[in-house]
Amino acid sequence: MIKVTVIKDKDRYKGFSLEGHALYADAGKDVVCAAVSMLAINTVNSIETLAGIDQEVETDKDKGSLVVRFKEELSDRAEVLMDAFVLGITSTQKTYGDKYVTYKEIQDT
Repeated sequence: MIKVTVIKDKDRYKGFSLEGHALYADAGKDVVCAAVSMLAINTVNSIETLAGIDQEVETDKDKGSLVVRFKEELSDRAEVLMDAFVLGITSTQKTYGDKYVTYKEIQDT
């Protein structure tokens, strides 16, 4: 299962993380893993390229983990990109189920 966690401070995004593997299908054929990975990578790249926000990104391919922390407050444009990420993740969760993708928001402390 892929666990997606979005980190917020009140209503503002601070970062997000992914952990695990969907195990929906064999490696290379797992559409759930591909969808979640593409959403995450596109979000990181879009926030950097289109919104100019500096990020701290840590990955571990073997563990299937990605941790992203925004180094500054997000602009309105970057907030919309994160909203789109959340929409994509929650839509994937609804389509394929909690067995493969879970989503939660936590408050940064």
